[in-house]
Amino acid sequence: MNTTGTIDRPATHDPMKQVPTMTPPVSDTPARDTSGATESRQNRTLEMHLIPEALARAHMQERMHEAESQRSAVRLAAARRMQRRAERASLRARRALAMAVMQ
Repeated sequence: MNTTGTIDRPATHDPMKQVPTMTPPVSDTPARDTSGATESRQNRTLEMHLIPEALARAHMQERMHEAESQRSAVRLAAARRMQRRAERASLRARRALAMAVMQ
């Protein structure tokens, strides 16, 4: 009987009795470098946690721009109102001066 097995069906399940060519030594298999993957995964997780904060910041910035433009619109309307009031006061003063000169 042939005692050599295959990779799928070894002759024995005892690792010490297996043929050395079937199981590579631990030193031959290169260790996988997963530090970059872990770091990338952690960065991605951190970014996912920071998304609501970034959205809130963008929302607040948009609200601030909106409020500033509204304040400038209110200031412009007030300035136009004061300009019209000043023009009417100037016309009244001219009329009063003209009436005083005419008498």
